[in-house]
Amino acid sequence: MSAEPPQATVLRDAPAAAVGLDPVRLERAADLLEEAVAAGVTPGGVLVVTRGGTVVLEHAAGRLTYGDDAPAVTRSTIYDLASLTKVIATTTLMMRRVESGALDLDSTAASYLAELEGSPVGGATLRDLLAHSSGLPCCSELFRELGEGLDRDEARSRYLEHIAATELEVGPRQRSIYSDLGVLLLGEILERESGHGLAEMVQNEILDPLGLADTSYLPAESLRERIAPTEFDTWRGRLPHGEVHDENTHALGGVAPHAGLFGTARDVAAFAQAMLNGGAYGGRRIAGHDTVVLFTRRAELVPGSSRALGWDTPSDPSSAGRYFSSRSYGHTGFTGTSLWIDPELELIVVLLTNRVHPTRENIAIRRLRPAIHDAVVLAIEDTTVELR
Repeated sequence: MSAEPPQATVLRDAPAAAVGLDPVRLERAADLLEEAVAAGVTPGGVLVVTRGGTVVLEHAAGRLTYGDDAPAVTRSTIYDLASLTKVIATTTLMMRRVESGALDLDSTAASYLAELEGSPVGGATLRDLLAHSSGLPCCSELFRELGEGLDRDEARSRYLEHIAATELEVGPRQRSIYSDLGVLLLGEILERESGHGLAEMVQNEILDPLGLADTSYLPAESLRERIAPTEFDTWRGRLPHGEVHDENTHALGGVAPHAGLFGTARDVAAFAQAMLNGGAYGGRRIAGHDTVVLFTRRAELVPGSSRALGWDTPSDPSSAGRYFSSRSYGHTGFTGTSLWIDPELELIVVLLTNRVHPTRENIAIRRLRPAIHDAVVLAIEDTTVELR
């Protein structure tokens, strides 16, 4: 991974027609975002569409909140990426460690974390944790026990103790259960193996090499005006604005393997282009081509599961709509974010919103996401588009 690759495609701007997209039909995707803002699906959002390394649409809509005097969303607006952290940060670090031989996908969690010896989840492999097939439940409100301001190392220790004592909902590989708890274990394994903190690893191994200057954990206070606030939190008694929405991540000091990254749509698209390039961007490589393929195809650990290693693939129905190919992979985030990549069509679609503002009860984005992805694919005119 240290060798400098040949110059891989970097994002550039060009008209949609230059890469086989009908600009009028593509504009429908932007219109859908505008209509969603007007209907109260989200206060605002940014949509980026690329094809073949070319940015053909970068559209900002709405405002940071529903206030009439709220600042307008711009292309440089920063969003809480929520669970996109799982793929941008944790999955990518796992790719790198597996590729280097430092970690083995088929070794058990307990072989890396002695605290898990004899625990219900101790026998789950790293492959199981990545594919959400360990049997662990989705999540836990441990933040209510820990509160705010706890030392991060102490908080990590408490989380690990809690997960070690957690009973499985089902046996390993019996059913796919999307689990933040499994990803928390992966983060602990990564930190133990490297001897470095998660934020440091992400910065040094992913964000800096890819030039993602607008993406980070714990964004600086000076960036607050560019950041979209999320949901009023009754537990914290305030509106998170520039601090992470996810309560468990907040209790961990704002840095976690399952949430915590903030970033712009353009940065997320650049990361996605590195994946589409097979792990390289410009003259830098963050993973090998074969490793990218391994992690982004269906893991096939649970019959019928759409889960890849860290990533998801299209299910029925899917937030990627009806036309993204079966080779596609992507992820969503609870705050209203999503990223889908289609190697077959050379497409990337990034949609960042703060749909949880002011309340998570607003779930209308579930209709918006597939509609936007369908509109993008139906704008392709240089190849036959078929239902998946």
